[in-house]
Amino acid sequence: MKIGVLTSSRADYGIYLPLLEKIKNDSFFSVEIIAFGTHLSKSHGYTVNDIEKDGYKKIHKISSLLSNDDEQAISTSYGLTVLKFADFWTSNSYDLVLCLGDRFEMSAAVQAGIPFGVKFGHIHGGETTLGAIDNIYRHQISLASVLHFTAADVFTEKLISLLGTDTGVFSVGSISLDDIARFEPIEKKPFYEKFSLPNEEFVLVTFHPETVGAEVNHDYAGEMRVALEKISKELFLVITMPNADTLGSIFREEIIELKSAYPERILLIENFGKVNYFSAMYYAKLLLGNTSSGIIEAASFGKYVVNVGDRQKGRAQSNNIFDTPFKAEAICDSVKKATENGGFRGDNVYYKNGAVSAIIKIIKESYENI
Repeated sequence: MKIGVLTSSRADYGIYLPLLEKIKNDSFFSVEIIAFGTHLSKSHGYTVNDIEKDGYKKIHKISSLLSNDDEQAISTSYGLTVLKFADFWTSNSYDLVLCLGDRFEMSAAVQAGIPFGVKFGHIHGGETTLGAIDNIYRHQISLASVLHFTAADVFTEKLISLLGTDTGVFSVGSISLDDIARFEPIEKKPFYEKFSLPNEEFVLVTFHPETVGAEVNHDYAGEMRVALEKISKELFLVITMPNADTLGSIFREEIIELKSAYPERILLIENFGKVNYFSAMYYAKLLLGNTSSGIIEAASFGKYVVNVGDRQKGRAQSNNIFDTPFKAEAICDSVKKATENGGFRGDNVYYKNGAVSAIIKIIKESYENI
């Protein structure tokens, strides 16, 4: 069975990894990676290099992003991605193409495949993120897909409502958590030395813009900077840089200026990679920002999360989340409360045992019918 895998960013590739590792070593499958989006962006770490190190026999590289990130540039990049993939789908065919999540580039690649009858299998459909236009892109991808692998039962119900059928919809859990019980972080001393971290507690920080009502991002980025400046006086900050979202550069510029003002209190990371990122999460005091990894993965590491603003609003949450408005004072107050709570010991609503094995079994059983 010939499988194509669409990956447009460091984030979705890290989520795919447990599944890719098993598919790559299963003789039933022939796998090709289709890398695009920020993987081909030098300003975002040119992460296609990391994919190449993982030893796939075939990696397609499709470049279509503009360097700007205002609304016109994002819309133009969407159109360019559709055009590039119109050519790609003309000359490449698969029994199934896996796609994941909700980014605009992923939506564009999938929409271009509709006239070609490409069979898509969508991972992480049925979710809701009211503070991001990704909510729309996610549903577009779901509507174009024939197989659906959701991360929780509540998302399965939403997806069935959206599609009007339960055919091809399976609740499997989050694949990024599939091997979490076996995960072993890099040993603390080598990890701290690798990234020149001081021997003290740190906060793992990731902020992205809110792409619904993008005009407010100037204010939000300012509030973020004020909060981070204050927090850095008490806790070291490890900040992973924003993705290529609408007006993401506003947050990026504030973060870079903050680093310049407090170089001894802040570490900036363009691309951690999954093992380094999970190790950072393992050693962090808490997580801060508005990234999906705080919602989906942090509970499995026993970490509290200060989730800021509405970007992740609507997602199912475990009991480790402190929802906080985009106000500097509120952010600082929530960080203080989270640090006083110690470690989180509850369950993760996104975890189901054997998510990857379930997906592989479903794909094999559906092979003749999709």
